[in-house]
Amino acid sequence: MHLDREHCVRAVQSKDARFDGWFFTAVLTTRIYCRPSCPVVPPKPANMTFYPSAAACQQAGFRACKRCRPDTSPGSPEWNQRADLVARAMRLIADGVVDREGVPGLAARLGYSPRQVERQLLAELGAGPLALARAQRAQTARLLIETTALPMAEIAFASGFSSIRTFNDTVREVFALSPTELRDRRPRTAQHAPGALSLRLPFRAPLNPDNLFGHLAATAVPGVEEWRDGAYRRTLRLPYGHGIAALAPKPDHIACRLALSDLRDLPVAISRCRRLLDLDADPVAVDDQLRSDPVLAPLVDKAPGRRVPRTVDEAEFAVRAVLGQQVSTAAARTHAARLVAAHGTPVDDPEGGLTHLFPSPEALADVPPESLAMPRSRRTTFTTLVSRLADGTLHLGVESDWAEARARLLSLPGFGPWTVDVVAMRALGDPDAFLPTDLGIRRAAQELGLPGTPAALTARAAAWRPWRAYAVQYLWATDSHPINFLPV
Repeated sequence: MHLDREHCVRAVQSKDARFDGWFFTAVLTTRIYCRPSCPVVPPKPANMTFYPSAAACQQAGFRACKRCRPDTSPGSPEWNQRADLVARAMRLIADGVVDREGVPGLAARLGYSPRQVERQLLAELGAGPLALARAQRAQTARLLIETTALPMAEIAFASGFSSIRTFNDTVREVFALSPTELRDRRPRTAQHAPGALSLRLPFRAPLNPDNLFGHLAATAVPGVEEWRDGAYRRTLRLPYGHGIAALAPKPDHIACRLALSDLRDLPVAISRCRRLLDLDADPVAVDDQLRSDPVLAPLVDKAPGRRVPRTVDEAEFAVRAVLGQQVSTAAARTHAARLVAAHGTPVDDPEGGLTHLFPSPEALADVPPESLAMPRSRRTTFTTLVSRLADGTLHLGVESDWAEARARLLSLPGFGPWTVDVVAMRALGDPDAFLPTDLGIRRAAQELGLPGTPAALTARAAAWRPWRAYAVQYLWATDSHPINFLPV
């Protein structure tokens, strides 16, 4: 975390947006907290104090700035690049686990006691899991107040508050405005279509949308995903129901339109969309590291800010990775589309052509193996994977320990290093996953004069750590192949 006082003061005085989400500035005289890039005149350094999270600011009695809205800044990249207890806990809290299962449920998923989780979060973030979840509930409430015409009582319970009184008190404490006053301040252009929300997802610049949206569109499974009217659209399986997300790149944000069957799923849907597009990455840190290699430097300078296309459902991605083994992208999409049509859950999409949720592992575990149009060995890989996912023997999620998940995947028949690493990169979110045996990477290495063998290329790539997954995106961009010939 960037909590070195001298560096924090310089970032605030220069209004450096790169540090938004890394830390928060609390002003002792006004009792207001801001993001580093707040447009107001910076306070005197003596009046500044710094916190690693919005929840810590709120717990210390500071209110969110009404100008820079620090509660809506990009999330800390720390939780994406780390795999320790605190990072896993933060990813789970963002996914709404505390609201659904409480602190004991959070601790159980992490394999620690509630006291250990509380102690670790307090030590690093200055706030425990309940305070962090409360800050997220406050932001969800603000979104619903400003983007819908729902009654306040419905917003209170949809945001995860247990009572209207707690909702009112929290909103007033965090934003120094009552819920009604917040609604009165919203832009007149705010939309009020029932069940539909239009949001702006912030990110750290630069962001190169070409590989991000291009990959998602090229690999889209019919019925589950589509590219329509300049936006990537897909269905979402959520804790309380389902949803449809439409994501479109804009110069300074991602336009996000969400249609949800249950508004309690709003924070989870936002978290998964941000994760899908890797919006909480720190592209400056990534690109600076990769530029240190003279071979990668021209690729980075040509199109800085590449992100890793990830997923909204880790189990779904693992299944799709198996379907794509040793076949073209078009063939993998065909296999997936057949499964979706036969075993997916139907949904209505008045605004487009989406028809189903991707089948759950439980539904796929009941698929007769002989109905799968694939070689016997890959059929075994598929049936073993979905049965392990269905019975809980294998769990892939935001809380997964990356090393343990890799080991469990490697123990499955038909899972080689390539499949494991692509799941680690795209589903688990490991920023250092690397694919030295990938055909596209090998062709790019040959074209750029990098070592040609996997062992030699891996040795050369040690200098790119811990961002080798991003180096993969830059290397893939040098090749014209349409993301196919996926090995095992």
